[in-house]
Amino acid sequence: MTATTAGTRTTAREGTTTPGPSRATTADGPRDPARPATPGVDRTPPPVRFLDLVPPAALRDELEGALLRVARSGRYLLGPELEAFEHEFAAFAGARHCVAVGSGLDALTLALRARGIGPGDEVLVPGQTFVATWLAVTAAGATVVPVDVAPGTHLMDVDAACAAIGPRTAAIVPVDLYGHPAPHPELRALCDAHGLWLLDDAAQAHGARLHGRPAGSWADAAAWSFYPGKNLGAMGDGGAVTTDDADLARRLRRLRNYGSEQKYVHLEAGANSRLDELQAAVLRVRLRALPAANAHRTAVAAAYGRGLADLAAAGRVGLPVVTAGAEPSHHLHVLRSPHRDALRDALDREGVPTLVHYPTPPARQPAFAGLAAARASLPEADRAAAEVLSLPMGPHLTADEVGRVVAAVCRAVLAVDAGRGAVEGRHRPTGRAVADRRAAVGRSPSGRPDARDPSEEFRLRPADHRDPPDHHERGVRTAAGAPR
Repeated sequence: MTATTAGTRTTAREGTTTPGPSRATTADGPRDPARPATPGVDRTPPPVRFLDLVPPAALRDELEGALLRVARSGRYLLGPELEAFEHEFAAFAGARHCVAVGSGLDALTLALRARGIGPGDEVLVPGQTFVATWLAVTAAGATVVPVDVAPGTHLMDVDAACAAIGPRTAAIVPVDLYGHPAPHPELRALCDAHGLWLLDDAAQAHGARLHGRPAGSWADAAAWSFYPGKNLGAMGDGGAVTTDDADLARRLRRLRNYGSEQKYVHLEAGANSRLDELQAAVLRVRLRALPAANAHRTAVAAAYGRGLADLAAAGRVGLPVVTAGAEPSHHLHVLRSPHRDALRDALDREGVPTLVHYPTPPARQPAFAGLAAARASLPEADRAAAEVLSLPMGPHLTADEVGRVVAAVCRAVLAVDAGRGAVEGRHRPTGRAVADRRAAVGRSPSGRPDARDPSEEFRLRPADHRDPPDHHERGVRTAAGAPR
């Protein structure tokens, strides 16, 4: 099976993507940076990758065996692999039913249609999210009603949602953005009080939990994406809806298959949106490896938090906020800075790839310019779009790479501060001032990590035995097309 390493930089200003450097490899797979190099060979560590889609060595044989099994079976749609995956993922998500479909966007759209939501209905959606959340509502024929996000969390503001409910409101669609569960208990209570349907956009939250319950289980239904860059990613597009509602699941199965339950008998105008057997087989393998991969992500997030804590305490960057009772899936690790573009350029010079999720809120996209939603006041969503910056995150990262990213962020912040001082007419910092600044953010004057360097506390498996890699779909454009 041939695969490629993906490491891209998306330029928000131009909306373009350029391939990043490939990871150094040996005959046995990616080279561990800690492994002694051959004498006379360049010992420069390989570049840090934002993402890595190459199957890890630990899963390669099992994945290839699964693909070969399907190829030899002669059954490629609506077969035993799909049935098995739906059963396994339903159990994982804490639901009675799982209906797998062609993409995350289809999962949202078909869920709304299966509920009977369409023209004349209003659906509340977050002002900050990937565009697919909004596209699903308009594709179902309903009206988008944007709700601003709470300061710092990037999640739907419950008070703002309450204020947005009107006589035509039919549903609320919160998003577990970046893998952090939305405030589901409060939204559940709000929906129950007003007789509304709750659909969780859990596209980034595979394995996340809130107050001990799996992401998606708080809602009437949850929509998932299996885009390759997700925590649980296929080798192509895919999605699913999980629910405890048997009637909803039955209609979803009909809608995904041309509106048909019996061959050549079409009860309604459905769609062609079926997760194929190859993708189902791949997802079954990767689902078994997901808990370990997510644990690795949690360790990476913790190391970032330790290494950048002083920067955050000094107000130089904002770190991800984890709300009480939440166990995020850490799909993305998103910083905030009022000088985001300058910081991103500085990190680019340091060799650290970054992405912006997302540079333009849906309400400001040309696709929705003709809607009333485009004129909505969404100050927190607009501010986030100008400040968010995603660092490398995934089970492909080693302790050394995480430490290098932390050190690069600290140096980049100093460089941005120095540059701003020069532009504003101030003298550049003296050597003593630079040393003081470095000390303030946990760095020694030499620029090397001090005793609090996360790489000294971060313990991971060797690089050749990693769990499934990830990159972020939403906001990453590849040669294969737009993500979701």
